[in-house]
Amino acid sequence: MPQVLRVALDTPLRRLFDYLPPAEAGTGPLPAIGARVRVPFGRQRLIGLVLAAADTSEVPQERLKPILEVLDARPVLDPAAIELLTWAAQYYHHPIGEVLTGALPRPLRFGAGAVEVEERWAATDAGARAGADGEPRRAPKQRSLLTFLIENGGAPAGILDERLGSWREAARALLARGLIASAAIRIETLPSPEARLRAAGPVLLPEQSAAIEAVASGFGRFGAYVLHGITGSGKTEVYLRLIERVLGQGRRALVLVPEIGLTPQLLGRFRERFDAPMAVLHSALSDSERLSGWREASSGRARIVLGTRSVVFAPVPDLGLVVVDEEHDASYKQHEGGFHYSARDLAVVRARHAGVPVVLGSATPSLETLHNVAAGRYVRLTLPRRTAEAQPPRLALLDLRTSAVRSGIATPAVQAIERHLADDGQVLVFLNRRGYAPTLLCTACGWIAPCRDCDARLTVHLAAGRLRCHHCGGDVPLPARCPQCGFAVKPVGQGTERIEETLAALFPGVRIARLDRDVVRRRGELEDVMRRMASGEARILVGTQMVTKGHDFPNVTLVVVLNADQGL
Repeated sequence: MPQVLRVALDTPLRRLFDYLPPAEAGTGPLPAIGARVRVPFGRQRLIGLVLAAADTSEVPQERLKPILEVLDARPVLDPAAIELLTWAAQYYHHPIGEVLTGALPRPLRFGAGAVEVEERWAATDAGARAGADGEPRRAPKQRSLLTFLIENGGAPAGILDERLGSWREAARALLARGLIASAAIRIETLPSPEARLRAAGPVLLPEQSAAIEAVASGFGRFGAYVLHGITGSGKTEVYLRLIERVLGQGRRALVLVPEIGLTPQLLGRFRERFDAPMAVLHSALSDSERLSGWREASSGRARIVLGTRSVVFAPVPDLGLVVVDEEHDASYKQHEGGFHYSARDLAVVRARHAGVPVVLGSATPSLETLHNVAAGRYVRLTLPRRTAEAQPPRLALLDLRTSAVRSGIATPAVQAIERHLADDGQVLVFLNRRGYAPTLLCTACGWIAPCRDCDARLTVHLAAGRLRCHHCGGDVPLPARCPQCGFAVKPVGQGTERIEETLAALFPGVRIARLDRDVVRRRGELEDVMRRMASGEARILVGTQMVTKGHDFPNVTLVVVLNADQGL
C-alpha cells in the first residue's frame, strides 16, 4: 500500500509536496486522486489536490507530515481534467498547483463542499403520533408545518420556503420537542432529464448540411474542424444541429464564446431550441453562481455547458463535442493574473484528449488556424453565402478632415442616426475605448495624468470620479485641479461614457444603453442591456468591442463606427 501522497498546492513552486496519509486513515482507503485535502505548509494550513501516491519519498520519513483533513469523498477533478491541466502547466511553464487550483471555483479553493447539500426536514415517529392526535392544538403554524411534513413524507427547506413562508420559528419549537428532525443530504449525482427539441430549425443551405455531416461523421473520435463562414452565413445554426445530434446520443456539449456579452443571447438560442439543463460559467457571475454552475456540470445534470475562457476547464462527463465560437478572438487569451493561456488552444487539446470533434467557428480565422488547415491538421468547412434573411451592409466612409464634428461625432453621422430613429430603427454606436476620456489634461502647464505604477496615461471615469489605468489596473481619485500648477483640468478625447452623454444631449427622450466592461461588472446589467435592446426599449446602444461580437439585434438598421482608424 502506498505510504506517501503527492499534493499540488497553490504556491509559485513548480513541484508537488509529499505528505503522509491522514493519521486516522489507518488501513482504510487513501484519499482519491483529484480529491482536495487540507495540509500543513510551514505555519499555514493550505488546501491542495492529491495528484499521485507513492511508496517512497525523497524527503526523510521523519520529516513528512500527515494530511490534516480529506475534504472530498470523490475527486473534484477527474483523470481527464488532471491530464489537461497537467499538460497546460507543462506547456505554459506555470506551477502545477496554481494551474490546478485556479481551475476550481473560488469557494472550492477555500474548502466549500464540491457536492451540493440539501437541508431536508421530516416528522419523527413521535411527531407522526402527535399529528394523528391533532397536535399541537394551540400553535397553528407548528401544526401546519407538522401536517405538511407528515403528508409529504418530509420536504427540503426550499420547498418549505415556497409553500409555508416563515416556518423556521415553528420548526425550532417542534425540533425542541422531538417531533421533527432535519438532516443535510448530499446530492451526489442529480438525474439528467432527457434532452428534447423544443423547435425545429430553419431550412439549411447545402453548405450548412455538408458541414454538419462532415463533423457528425467524426463523432466518437478527435477531429478539428474550422467552420469558415462569412457574417450571416448561419454558423450558429450549424452549432445547434451538431449539439442536437450529440444530445441525441446521450452525450454533452461544451461551448466557448469570447465575451461575457455573448452568453445571454447564445444561451437564449439554445433554450429556444433545446429542452435540456444548461450551465453557464464566466467571471461576471458571483462565487455562489459559479459554484452552482460548476456543480451542475460536474454532476452531469447540465447537458450543455457554456461560457468564456475558463469554461474550458469545466468538468463535463460524457463529453461529445467542443465548440469554439469566434475562434480568432484575442479574448480567448488570458493575459491577466498569474496563469497565461489560450482557451482556444486548450479546447483543441481537451477535445483531442477526450477523443471528440472540436469546431472552430469564425468569419476571419486566425493565421495559426489557417496554418493548421494548410498543414492538414484541421479540416476547413466553408459557408460562402449568407442565409436568406441576412443582407450585406452598405458602407459609407466619413472623412473627419472634411466633415463637421459635434462632440466627437461627425455631423453626417448624427443626421443618419436621426433618420433611422425616425424610421423606428435601432442604432449601434461602436467606440473601442471605454471610460469618459482617455486623457486628463491641464491646459495651463500641459500636465497629463500618468499612472504612478506603469507610466501609461490614466483614463477618466467621470461617473465613478476616478482615474483608472487600463494597462495595469491602477486607480486614483479624479482631481479637480492640476497637482503641478493648481489650474483646472479637463478631459480630452472620447470614451463610451462620454459618447453616451453626448448622444443623450443630441437626442433627448431617446433611451440609450451602454455596453462595455465597466457596465458588465455591475450585477445583472448585461442581461438588462440585452433585454432592453431586444424589446426595443433602448433605441441606441453605445459600446466597445463587446457590442460587435455576434449579437443578434434584428431591429438595428444603422451601425456607426467612431474613430475607425484608431485600431489600424
